[in-house]
Amino acid sequence: MTRIISIETSTALCSAALSEDTHIVAFKESREPKAHAALTAKFVKEMLDENGLRLQDCDAVCVSMGPGSYTGLRVGVSIAKGLCFGGKLPLLATGTLDVLVQQAIEGGLLPDGCKYIVPMIDARRMEAYTAVFTAGGEQIRETKPEIFTQDSYLGLLEEGPVLFIGDAAGKCATVISHTSASFCECCPKASSMPALAMREYKEKRLRDVAYFEPFYLKEFVATVSRKNILPGKQSS
Repeated sequence: MTRIISIETSTALCSAALSEDTHIVAFKESREPKAHAALTAKFVKEMLDENGLRLQDCDAVCVSMGPGSYTGLRVGVSIAKGLCFGGKLPLLATGTLDVLVQQAIEGGLLPDGCKYIVPMIDARRMEAYTAVFTAGGEQIRETKPEIFTQDSYLGLLEEGPVLFIGDAAGKCATVISHTSASFCECCPKASSMPALAMREYKEKRLRDVAYFEPFYLKEFVATVSRKNILPGKQSS
């Protein structure tokens, strides 16, 4: 039996799960704003305590590595590394878009005859981080930022039903109106990570605990709030 702690903090939903092989033993989640740093480690401790386990009783820690919120990803990866250091556990990582695809498949969210799954993480305005997967979960297009237009994914949609899933699916639905398009607006969850985590563990895709970084996809750009700029002054 392989016991893995999974952490997902890439979007507004903060979640953690404890699994044995691919079976969920416990999970915790919260949408409390800006609370990822305060809640993630707390969730892990609660799950272990409730099951009479110590950190050292686990075999690995798996983190959802992005793309997604810069701050959220930093929190998740930092806590995952801390757990690995503290418990002398290996670090695993899986793509956030892969988590959404697994969520769609395991949750029975695919429309009848589904050809493709397009997971999407909000990147502000009408842009999202996306990729394209088959209905069986195989990635067939690279992960990239994309701006929606009414012609986006037209070639895929002409082939048959396509599921758009993620926290950007709602705004995508305001632009794409093709009859083959289905939309599921949701956040990725740690409870959908066990199968992915087990695959990483079995294939020994261990990450370097000291040097591993999240998959940001785009560089973080800091901005200054307008209310913090005095009248008649410009930021240098």
